[in-house]
Amino acid sequence: MKTMLAGLLAAIVPQAVPAFAESPAASPLAGRWAIDVATLPMPPEARPKSVILDFHDAGGGKWSTRIEIVDHDGGKMHAEATLPLDGTPGPVTGNYWADVSAMKMPAPNVLVVQLVDHGTPASTRVYSVTGDGGTLTETKAFFGKDGRPILQTTTFTRVP
Repeated sequence: MKTMLAGLLAAIVPQAVPAFAESPAASPLAGRWAIDVATLPMPPEARPKSVILDFHDAGGGKWSTRIEIVDHDGGKMHAEATLPLDGTPGPVTGNYWADVSAMKMPAPNVLVVQLVDHGTPASTRVYSVTGDGGTLTETKAFFGKDGRPILQTTTFTRVP
């Protein structure tokens, strides 16, 4: 598994380096994004009331990410991180299921985020924005309790 992952990264990283040199300020990812909770693949009674992502350039080659979730009972979760876009791990604050993250932006419209919770890998998320800048797709990769890989796709729309 580690060999396969290393080979995959070796194939991808050289292609990402030129795009990474672009300024994140030009990224169409910047802004606020919301999920249409009615489209989530879960029973209506389990769906959150809202999920908002906020991305912005923090300057100096760093990117800020904030997520706000209001669950079906009105409870709130959030997480924030401002990290360099070179993959250097750093802290995540808040009460979401992550305390360390690393980020890379291989293209202006793509952000890759790795999340860890108390030393255990939590998920990898790939965010990409459509050409018209109005739709953000999150692809979440993680492992189920049985060890099987799971991929989930969620769509966000830009919040004015």
